[in-house]
Amino acid sequence: MNQTSPAQPNRAQPLVLGIESSCDETGVGIVRGTSLLTNTVSSSMDEHVRFGGVIPEIASRAHLDAFVPTLQEALHEAGVTLDQIDAIAVTSGPGLAGALMVGVCAAKALSVATGKPLYAINHLVAHVGVGLLDGKTNDTSRLGTDGRLPENLGALLVSGGHTEILRIRNITHDVEMLGSTIDDAAGEAYDKVARLLGLGYPGGPAIDKLAKQGNPKAIRFPRGLTQPKYMGTAEEPGPHRYDWSFSGLKTAVARCVEQFEARGEDVPVADIAAAFQEAVVDVITSKAVLACKENGITDLLLGGGVAANSRLRDLTGQRCTSAGITLHVPPLALCTDNGAMVAALGAQLIMAGIGPSGVAFAPDSSLPVTTVSV
Repeated sequence: MNQTSPAQPNRAQPLVLGIESSCDETGVGIVRGTSLLTNTVSSSMDEHVRFGGVIPEIASRAHLDAFVPTLQEALHEAGVTLDQIDAIAVTSGPGLAGALMVGVCAAKALSVATGKPLYAINHLVAHVGVGLLDGKTNDTSRLGTDGRLPENLGALLVSGGHTEILRIRNITHDVEMLGSTIDDAAGEAYDKVARLLGLGYPGGPAIDKLAKQGNPKAIRFPRGLTQPKYMGTAEEPGPHRYDWSFSGLKTAVARCVEQFEARGEDVPVADIAAAFQEAVVDVITSKAVLACKENGITDLLLGGGVAANSRLRDLTGQRCTSAGITLHVPPLALCTDNGAMVAALGAQLIMAGIGPSGVAFAPDSSLPVTTVSV
């Protein structure tokens, strides 16, 4: 439950500092209402490369090292001081438990030291809130006008940890999960397949680049959860109509590589990368558009780190256009995890008159998307 604070922030155009530390990026962003003042990010990705994925303990220690310098840089870029900040917002979940703890503890310390109200918010919903920002974004990426969301809004979030389709009735208190991955997230599948193909980490950019040299039709990889028993019909939906599964696809790629090697043939890495990528984006976009059409969603935001994938952006755009759905894609720097999106959602909560969280909350690594703020 949110608690009422005696120090109420400016509700008209609140100046909010946002802190994000759910994975391997230390983000501090500052917004004034819906205007972006700064988005400062320090990534520890290079420290995880030799392990082929994010190591939680390394990420947590990197957040400790990066937080103060990142905060100082953000305040300098925005041209404001902590005294001028109206409120602080921090990601309380979902994410890596240790990494979340660093950001939450830092935010609580700042709140206690400065007397500023603190908002604990949902990382996933924040990806939607960033679409309301103007300033350093562009008009085609923005959701609605004057800080108001479109009435029939959905969000497709695709990252290393999440692949989900949401319906947003009200960004401050009414968010519904329509579908999600039941195993690997799309970004996680990219990393695992890249390792199978010897492409290193992170896998997304490497596969996206190599896929342009390959033939996506050379190999037909499976599209998980697309059989009739999972899909059902619009009248009688199956158990996973809007859900995804990528673990079987990852296994199919591994078996494909093994078969080429067993025959003593060169592995057609570019063709496999292209075919794998096509399988991923085909099933993501088809199910997302289906969920939109069957739930009256007319505007769709594409967010998360995998939103940088060129094929995903292209195919989502094509299928949304064919279905009469308006697609919104924030600038790439605002698609990945960042403090600006946290500040943006915090500002929305303040402008809606929702009270702060206080400092008694704990980070929740599995915070459900239906809980916008703690």
